[in-house]
Amino acid sequence: MKVYPFIAAEEPAERNVIRSCALLSVSRSAYYDWSKQTPSARARGDEKLRSQIRRIHGESRGTYGAPRVHQQLRQEGVHTARKRVARVMAADGLQGRQKRRFKKTTIPGAEAASLWTDLVARDFTPGDRPLNQAWVGDITYIRTWQGWAYLATVIDLASRRVVGFAVADHMRASLIQQAMEMALTSRRPGPGLIFHSDRGSQYTSTAFRELLARHQVRQSFSRPRQCWDNAVAESFFATLKTELVYRQPMTTIPAARSAVFEYIEVFYNRKRLHSALGYQSPSTYEACRLTQSETAPAA
Repeated sequence: MKVYPFIAAEEPAERNVIRSCALLSVSRSAYYDWSKQTPSARARGDEKLRSQIRRIHGESRGTYGAPRVHQQLRQEGVHTARKRVARVMAADGLQGRQKRRFKKTTIPGAEAASLWTDLVARDFTPGDRPLNQAWVGDITYIRTWQGWAYLATVIDLASRRVVGFAVADHMRASLIQQAMEMALTSRRPGPGLIFHSDRGSQYTSTAFRELLARHQVRQSFSRPRQCWDNAVAESFFATLKTELVYRQPMTTIPAARSAVFEYIEVFYNRKRLHSALGYQSPSTYEACRLTQSETAPAA
């Protein structure tokens, strides 16, 4: 019976047990029979697993559902079924965060259609793609008590790492330039890098195109009204909003900037398990890729 654990919490004082049984209208003899039962091996295992699941769920900031919790357990050497993890989480009231739709930000530019070439063609699988070969970018809104903040990001398709980002109270071309300059400075890509985005006026602006040209970056564009052509950027924003923006109020634009920085640099890039990377974080995935390239035999 579910009330028995509450009565057990009143022990060891006998009078507390008597009073609790009377208040809850249960038999003392039935309670004592229950208290003498030895937990089954499955129940003991569930209890140990429950503490591990609670820790992992807490370290994920309450964002992981059963699939990612299960993968984290496997990485820690705990082998159990995913359905069992889901069952224990459900019994404990633990859930992951579900993505929602978010507001569209694309305002098409007026440049010639000849500029709009798709060099990515929805090939977003990390696979053997080298780092700094193809990046994607986009802009999204973040509501604050001061009004809208705007976030621009640059993501490496090979590792899903956010390599550049910027937050401001506007969505002019200078916002995406700032995000791109951060990415170029931190990654120092060679000539021929592809940068893929939608056809927003910021990305087709003369200033931004000149920035890419100076660094020998090839520009790639999604087709009109085809959100799947830039699915990685869209997916990141859905994750960010689900795991950060919708869970806490953003009082000011500087507060939003600080929260986004902490989420990206402390959690997303370094800790969050990514299904497309075999449930590794972008940072860990990149480190493994670099180690493999260093130890690979020369051709």
